[in-house]
Parts: sequence; structure tokens; C-alpha cells
Amino acid sequence: MAESKLRELSTDFAVKIIKLCETITGHYSLVNQLERSGTSVGANIREANYAHGKPDFIAKLQIALKECYETEYWLELFVKSGILDNETAYDLCNQCGTIRRILIAPINTAKEN
Repeated sequence: MAESKLRELSTDFAVKIIKLCETITGHYSLVNQLERSGTSVGANIREANYAHGKPDFIAKLQIALKECYETEYWLELFVKSGILDNETAYDLCNQCGTIRRILIAPINTAKEN
């Protein structure tokens, strides 16, 4: 159940990031970084499902977690630079935080077992 919820949340999040990036003109390299990190979250979660053993599974989920933190950084930078409004960034950061919190549980469980 949690796995499908995580997949759904990360896919929805990636779609929102893609749509946001389509609206931002200029700043190509920064937009590219946001799009890459925001879509990488879900890709790494999917890859974890086909991991080659527990260490690979943990590594993929940890990469997804790191990509969440990176995405939050880009969103914060966009707000501070005046490229993105607070409300949009806040909503996306909340979604990203939800994904992060859900990711932590399977990482900790896999490490303990």
C-alpha cells in the first residue's frame, strides 16, 4: 500500500515540476536542474523496485531522498531570486516533504533487517 502511494505521489510531483518548468522562461540551466532533480525522485523510487539486493534498494531510495532535498533547494533559490512565487513553492515543498517522510520508513526498515 505505502509503495503504491509513494509511486503515485512521486509521479504526481514530477508532473507538477515538469509543468512548472514549462512556465519559466530564461534561466535554462537552473530550470534544467530543478526538472532533473524533481523527476529523479520518482525514477529512483521505481528503480528501487528492481534493485539487485538490499544494498542497491537502500541506495536507490537514499538517492531519491537526496533528490528531494536538492529539489527543495532549487525551489527555495527560485523564490529568493523572484523567479517563483511563495505559494507555488510552498505547495511543492510540502509535497516533497511528504515524499521524504514516506521514504525514510522503508530506508530505515531495510537497514534494520
